[in-house]
Amino acid sequence: MTSNPDLAPAAHRLGRLLAAVRDDELTARTPCEHYTLGDLADHVNGLSLAFAWAARKRFPDGPSQPPSGDASRLAPGWRARVVEQLDALGAAWRAPEAWEGMTKAGGLDLPGEVAGRVALNELVIHGWDIARATGSPYEAGRDELDACMAFVGEAVRESGGARIEGLFEAARTVPDDATPLDRMIAMTGRDPGWTRPTPA
Repeated sequence: MTSNPDLAPAAHRLGRLLAAVRDDELTARTPCEHYTLGDLADHVNGLSLAFAWAARKRFPDGPSQPPSGDASRLAPGWRARVVEQLDALGAAWRAPEAWEGMTKAGGLDLPGEVAGRVALNELVIHGWDIARATGSPYEAGRDELDACMAFVGEAVRESGGARIEGLFEAARTVPDDATPLDRMIAMTGRDPGWTRPTPA
């Protein structure tokens, strides 16, 4: 039986990166082509709530929708709030029952075991996105990468490497000596060598 990954380290790491984002960086480009850093921060705000609800299987009234990505929605105090939400997400997925039965996230009904792996994938990949956009170092644990690779790899195999609407761009190739992190990032359609543009 495959053990369930611990989401708390990735959630905490992402929170630290977001807490350090300056106001003057919110309009910066990111490896997510259509997202500024502020848009990505809003996206993480939404997913941190959605996947904590998914773990607890307790949801607010109203329809479930994918997290937004709009910097104009960031309210005052968003950094502290998102850090708290991410820590709560990590704690929620440490409960064995979070991985059992059915739940929902992003407008979809899915098994808890799948939702937990989707959540980890979001935490690790968007952590990398924010680190690259801010010029910060980023490292993920090998157990995290193994879990993400298993999830992303299956999706890429099923799509034949093509773009998956709402999930990944077309997979990229990497050199044989690429690191596990670079391999996983390339499978999502991102360029592992992406760096933030140098100011003119």
